[in-house]
Amino acid sequence: MSFALRDHTADIAVEATGETLDAIFAAVADGMTAAMSEQFPPSGERFEFDVTAESREALLFDYLDELIYQRDVRNVLPVDHRASVSQHGDEWSVTASARGVPLEEIAAREVKAVTYSQMELERVDDGWRAYVVFDV
Repeated sequence: MSFALRDHTADIAVEATGETLDAIFAAVADGMTAAMSEQFPPSGERFEFDVTAESREALLFDYLDELIYQRDVRNVLPVDHRASVSQHGDEWSVTASARGVPLEEIAAREVKAVTYSQMELERVDDGWRAYVVFDV
C-alpha cells in the first residue's frame, strides 16, 4: 500500500494504491494525514468508528469525511489508519480505527473537506487505485 501527494490547483490530491479495498482506504487516509502534517509523535489514543454508504465511492468519501469530523471533534490528527471494508447486499460499510495525536503536539495544516471532484476508485491489475482531491 502506498500513496503520493499531488498538486491540484488550490487543493491537494492523494493518489494511492493497495492490494485490497481495506488497504486502499487506509492508504488514502494516510495520504490525507500526510497532507495535514509531515511528522507526528507516537502519542495518542486509538479510536474506532463505522461508516455505511450506498456505493464504494460514497463509502470512501464518507470515511474520509468522518476522519475530518473526528479530527475536529476530538481535536486530534488521525494517524495509523486501519480499515475493514465489506459489502452487504446493496450497502457498503467500513469498520475503521485511527490513533488520535493531540493537535497541540504537532504543527498541522488544515484540510477543510474531501471532495468528489475527480474522485477515482478502481480495480487495477495488482489491486486497487484511488485518487481523491481535498479542499485545503
